[in-house]
Amino acid sequence: MAITYLKKAEKTAATGEADVRATVQGILDEIEAGGDDTARAYAAKFDQWEGEIVAPADQIAAAADQVPQRLRDDIRFAHDNVRRFAEAQKAAMLDTEVEIIPGLVAGHRHIPVNAAGAYVPGGRYSHIASAIMTVTTAKVAGVEHIAACSPPKPDIGVPPAILYTLDLCGADRILSLGGVQGVAAMAFGLFGCPKADILVGPGNQFVAEAKRILFGRVGIDMFAGPTESMVIADATADPHIVAWDLVGQAEHGYNSPVWLISLDRALAEELARLVPDIIETLPEPNQSSARDAWAAYGEIILADTREEAAKVSDEYSSEHLQVQAADLDWWLANLTNYGSLFLGEETTVAFGDKCSGPNHVLPTKRSANYTGGLSVAKYIKTVTWQRMTREANREIAPACARISRLEGMEGHARTADVRLEKYFPGVNFDLSGVE
Repeated sequence: MAITYLKKAEKTAATGEADVRATVQGILDEIEAGGDDTARAYAAKFDQWEGEIVAPADQIAAAADQVPQRLRDDIRFAHDNVRRFAEAQKAAMLDTEVEIIPGLVAGHRHIPVNAAGAYVPGGRYSHIASAIMTVTTAKVAGVEHIAACSPPKPDIGVPPAILYTLDLCGADRILSLGGVQGVAAMAFGLFGCPKADILVGPGNQFVAEAKRILFGRVGIDMFAGPTESMVIADATADPHIVAWDLVGQAEHGYNSPVWLISLDRALAEELARLVPDIIETLPEPNQSSARDAWAAYGEIILADTREEAAKVSDEYSSEHLQVQAADLDWWLANLTNYGSLFLGEETTVAFGDKCSGPNHVLPTKRSANYTGGLSVAKYIKTVTWQRMTREANREIAPACARISRLEGMEGHARTADVRLEKYFPGVNFDLSGVE
């Protein structure tokens, strides 16, 4: 078995990443020390925003009237789909208990975090869908307080469509803040928000680095990099549709990898011709982003067999993975590393990005090897408990004492000893931990 690259990427997602850590660390330190006033100063500097940070209730209410009815309907449609999928996920997370030995009962419970902070990107694109994905899922999980922030537009604030969406999905407080200052405000509990237990949502390299630095003090959804997409296709695929699926994801940005694994040489060669031509039909700045992404990060890989294609796909561990090939059930059963899987021509990454239901906040840079995307589970702690009878101590306590002494942890051992002395007076147990 062998693979052939008809087009090899010049760069990877890690190429050319600026060292922004020191800058981000400095901003976080200043905001933590200076609080609300320092966060406001950064909003004025980076967002050109000097208005209210917390979106007032009348502004949120007025936002609905500024959003066209058709768009409101579409937002509600997407919200309903995401909510239904999240509810199904939560229903599958069951509390449990088991009697491990007679008298020892243990179990686990699923408990939502108390406070979450959702970052909703603005900038070049206003990410309505990210507002739906992050806040709706937290609400379904049962998070008590959900703060959200999004970059304000000068003299406008958070765009009305995002305000409307965040309110619809259940955000308790909306902050007109972008970048590191927005992440910091939610993490440090500024502007009347409780300190976030978890920070979620996509963002630029500064937002991603802020979340990385804060990880440990707070939970995060994942370490995110540029959007990446892969299509696996065979001779049954429609080259025009495959080409558009590649181009549609390349427009995310100049550094967004798009990869094709083809099981048919003729299809691969046709796509090598089609993709650059289709890119030229996009408006600017989308065209430039897609052109740069395809030139530097795009790949066309020719595989001999579907087993070989699945192996290569798992090695890339793509954020988004589309399969436009025969026998979709085989691919579903055999592919293991991906953020989200799209099976068949009839679905596409854009559907998942916007409104079909499964979450679009997904792992990148091969982190799908060990984690999935955002779900209700990210907002929920699985915590264990146990209860025991005195009789169960007859087996548990001696084993604990012996193991503890072998480890040199005498204090641990004696917590077992004292129970045996109380519950079974006069009984001689071997507690030495020595053969």
